Amino acid sequence: MGKIKSSLAAIGQNWSMTQKVYKFLWAEVLGIVLATIIVIAVPVSIFINWLTAVLIALPMGLLAGTFWFSRRAMRAAYSRIEGQPGAAAAVIESLRGKWAVTPAVAVNRNQDMVSRVIGKPGVILVSEGAPTRVGHMLTSERKKTARWVPDIPIYEIQIGDEEGQITLRQIQKTLGKLPKNLRGSEVTEVRRRLEAIGNAQQSMPIPKGPMPTSPRQVRRQRR
Repeated sequence: MGKIKSSLAAIGQNWSMTQKVYKFLWAEVLGIVLATIIVIAVPVSIFINWLTAVLIALPMGLLAGTFWFSRRAMRAAYSRIEGQPGAAAAVIESLRGKWAVTPAVAVNRNQDMVSRVIGKPGVILVSEGAPTRVGHMLTSERKKTARWVPDIPIYEIQIGDEEGQITLRQIQKTLGKLPKNLRGSEVTEVRRRLEAIGNAQQSMPIPKGPMPTSPRQVRRQRR
């Protein structure tokens, strides 16, 4: 019973957050549910019977409505944190998959930053800020990282709205396209070795609040 209440509370929180961005969310979801039910129920009832049509169309309608809501919730979550320092690190930490994220391994006075992500592709340096400002930060962090793990692939991803950058919504797809160069044990070893690198500056906080796949409180201190 406790788990059910917790799940319902989480759904309610996500719904409230999403509706602040999409005012007519209830109409959208209801429309998707009804449209799906009609599209499926009518032909099934004609060729079989109404009872079968209801048994098939109703759960399919609810599934379609849930899918639409989840997509809206994801977009709303992105819009709430977009532009905040550390947003990219927060998104990556919420993604499915084994990604070890160290937020803000490099930060400048403009709050541009570089976060370090370790996974099966290798080391991914993720920057947030204008390309003209984060370019040298990425270069410096790449050199520093390469000294500790010279044989490990290092990738760079810039988050932003300018040419050559990707948006928060594209992070998961971009990471998923990277080749799987390391085994699980190798990922652990790379992470252990890079933990020895200390930050010259204290890590910046990353945004709090519900994330698309795993709502949680994000740590303020780097791992």
